[in-house]
Order: sequence, then C-alpha cells, then structure tokens
Amino acid sequence: MRLTYFRELMEGEFGTARAASVSHDHVFAELGGRTVEQALEAGIDPRDVWKAVCDAYDVPPVRR
Repeated sequence: MRLTYFRELMEGEFGTARAASVSHDHVFAELGGRTVEQALEAGIDPRDVWKAVCDAYDVPPVRR
C-alpha cells in the first residue's frame, strides 16, 4: 500500500482533524507501542499500520 493511499483511508475514515490526532497521539500495542507516525517512520508497511488502526477502532470489514 502506498503512503498516500494510507493517508486517504485515514482521512476518509476519521476526517482530517481526527486522522491527524489518531496518527500522532494514539499508541498501538500491535505496532510495538508506537504511534502511526512512529511506525511509518520506523519502516512498518502502511498496510500493516492500517490493519492495526482498523483493529483498534473496529473499522468495518467493508472499509478495510
């Protein structure tokens, strides 16, 4: 998954402001105790980051 598509999915699911908040503030155990931004900077595949976000926020399968 490309990073630009990941960003589109985040904004589509949460809206611009909340997507930024989730990306910077929420620490995900599934990402090794990292935020979205930290995980992406560490080189974790955006697809894996999106999966962690979907799991944590119960995003319906149709929007995953």
